Amino acid sequence: MKVHSIPFQNTGYFSKLISDYLDKNVELSEFYGNYPNLNGFENQLKLRQNSNFDSDSSRSILVKALKNQYVNFPVSIKTESNINALNQQNTYTITTGHQLNIFTGPLYFLYKIVSTINLTKQLKEKFPTYNFVPVYWMATEDHDFDEINYFNFKGKKVVWNRESSGAVGRLKTDGFDEVFNEFSKHLGTTKNANYLKSLFEEVYIQHKNLTDATRYLVNKLFGEYGLVIIDGDDKILKKQFAPIVKDELLSTISFNKVTLTSARLAENYKIQVNPREINLFYLTENLRERIIFDEGIYKIYGTDISFTEDEILMELENNPEKFSPNVIMRPVYQETILPNLCYIGGGGELAYWFQLKDYFTAINTPFPILLLRNSALLITKKQVIKAQKLNVAIEELFLKQPTLIDKKVKEISEIDIDFSKQKLFLQEQFKALKELAKQTDVSFIGAVNAQETKQLKGLGNLEKRLLKAQKRKLTDVVLRLENLQNALFPNKSLEERTRNFSEFYLEIGEELIPMLLESLNPLDLTFSVIEY
Repeated sequence: MKVHSIPFQNTGYFSKLISDYLDKNVELSEFYGNYPNLNGFENQLKLRQNSNFDSDSSRSILVKALKNQYVNFPVSIKTESNINALNQQNTYTITTGHQLNIFTGPLYFLYKIVSTINLTKQLKEKFPTYNFVPVYWMATEDHDFDEINYFNFKGKKVVWNRESSGAVGRLKTDGFDEVFNEFSKHLGTTKNANYLKSLFEEVYIQHKNLTDATRYLVNKLFGEYGLVIIDGDDKILKKQFAPIVKDELLSTISFNKVTLTSARLAENYKIQVNPREINLFYLTENLRERIIFDEGIYKIYGTDISFTEDEILMELENNPEKFSPNVIMRPVYQETILPNLCYIGGGGELAYWFQLKDYFTAINTPFPILLLRNSALLITKKQVIKAQKLNVAIEELFLKQPTLIDKKVKEISEIDIDFSKQKLFLQEQFKALKELAKQTDVSFIGAVNAQETKQLKGLGNLEKRLLKAQKRKLTDVVLRLENLQNALFPNKSLEERTRNFSEFYLEIGEELIPMLLESLNPLDLTFSVIEY
């Protein structure tokens, strides 16, 4: 196994904001705290220790909630040890989060958790007097069912068709027998295929709701590495968060702070989310709708439910589990109930975290280190050999397909298709003509410029026609380039954003996750190409 590293900035798949963050661009420095390197983590540990945020009571409540959530689930010795360690003041968490995608959804879900586990190992080596616990936060309260009800397998969509309302984690796993039957058709009968079938059946046929199914699946894949899985849809944990929820109901501090921060961020970058005046949902069994304040009354959008101020505060006191944070408040909820040092996420996630820095400061909550998760391209040895035969370097695989093809056709063509020298020579000739025009009649300069533009355009068209002719002549090479790149970048996108882990499990089997754990370095801050 060989791992190639490419700067994220050179892949063409990451935003300017993320590239600037990795480059420590000063324009972005006010929107985050400590940087994701070992020095940054040393400073973050001091920040947490010097805050009055963590307490024995909050830790004991967290441990109690986690133990309740793991009832009736197998718990590895390492995970149980990590849960118990959270009672200790020298224990901190490294957290990632994700939606409850069917059968993990896109491949990068695995990379998020691998990044989290590996980072805890690295920090333990550097800071041996502390404990570091990897945490996966299940986004059980999301209601975007259409984003999670499918996964891709070998170019086909495997879909869970059903009606949905309310938090997705509470959905009953009705109809999964049909999904299982459809998925099984595509798998075959190999040893690895049979394991995937049994795993899918254990997860979705034998568990009553999507939260339990997802916990079982992730625990099955990563439990032996000590991963702790947490569900925020929990009355005990929501009670811890209630003071901040109360503040959100009575003031517009989150709206004001995030709006001001976003305006500054928008001067150079695209804004990911927009805050609301109240960044909370009201949550019941089949309902998750926005809370709106209108003419002194708290209303639940799209329903007849309403509260006076006294009534909604009483509802919060008696039923804190009914108040669900939106994308603005969820990070605050997470950092309220966890002794967290770092959040690991994708580019889109980190983008909205940058909008929250001032809000965290205003409510006196430590802002975590933000770490871009590992990204990877899995490439077989056979595909590497194909690239070598085509004289394509690993980094060149990330070029846009027309650019890659043009580049390689020009390189292998027996004639010179690059007219750069001719264009430069032409421009030099026109410089002399312009000087001559100045000495005779300045009004001729416009005509000279027009002629220069016309002739440069003509050369460009000749170059394109010649290149097109060479592509026809080298059809076999062009086709091989297209096939190779299409195999590695389905739908012209990173494979991690579309493919499911099951495709690779069929080939690699139980060594898949150990291979990822061995290959990916979260603090390296580069894109990995894993040759297997």
